[in-house]
Amino acid sequence: MTIIQAIIIGIVQGLTEFIPISSTAHLIFASRALDLFAGQPQRAEQTTAAIAVVQLGTLVAVLIYFAPDILAITVAFIREHIALIGGSRRPNQTRAADGRIVQRRMRLSDDARLGWLVIIGSVPVGVVGLLFKRQIEGTFTKNLWVIATMMVTIALLLALAEKVSNKRRGMAELGIKDALAVGCAQVLALIPGASRSGSTIMGGLFAGEKRDVAARFSFLLSIPAIAASGLLELKEAIHKLPPHSALPLAVATIVSGLVGYATIWFLLRYLRKHSTAVFIIYRLILGVTLLIMLWRGIIQAR
Repeated sequence: MTIIQAIIIGIVQGLTEFIPISSTAHLIFASRALDLFAGQPQRAEQTTAAIAVVQLGTLVAVLIYFAPDILAITVAFIREHIALIGGSRRPNQTRAADGRIVQRRMRLSDDARLGWLVIIGSVPVGVVGLLFKRQIEGTFTKNLWVIATMMVTIALLLALAEKVSNKRRGMAELGIKDALAVGCAQVLALIPGASRSGSTIMGGLFAGEKRDVAARFSFLLSIPAIAASGLLELKEAIHKLPPHSALPLAVATIVSGLVGYATIWFLLRYLRKHSTAVFIIYRLILGVTLLIMLWRGIIQAR
């Protein structure tokens, strides 16, 4: 990988990680167009490793952008659970209309509760990712038939979610239903072409969340998943990637972080006033075009 190739890969990753058009699909396109790792015997595995490492740049972008939220969630989660375990937070007592004393169960704050929702929502993708790790890293997930099919499938599901969702619920109203809906939807992101943000925003909309709330929860939920895959692949990338790949990978990661931060800022503001229609149309056009080109033999699936 050259420095120019690294910059292009970083830009593609930063732009597409958070916009619901599939970063993995576009990185596969970019790696083919740039002829990345050409002639290498483990090209598919090396491409997967490089993509996972470059994703760490967008992980840093999420961490910086949502630093106040992450700090508030972490502090509240630790403080309140220590208090509950230590027994210093006791149930509230209120007097009923008939004069009886009623014990109310102590509830966690919104920040501490959101910490649990992120944990619960991260379980499905973690379990499935570990069970199918070999398939995810293999050639099947680089197949353009798979990518094109998922581009179209998620576009149609996202369109359905836009149509049926009431889009009324805010961050303070999120519950276990949201964590499970978005967490299970995130499993689809293990298939290239699905898009982590596209799948999770779709899940949030099906759960009745506002568009920007669905995107915000999607980004928070992406932190454990991106961190786990990136750090795991970083360890394995040392053995998989060709010599002298460290500098280009570092450049790609930095570029992806800078572009990713700007993309988060843009998307959250965009979704406050606009639907995901433009992304749905883009996915449909690209997916159908790829399917036609594959069917006619203009491009090869692998």
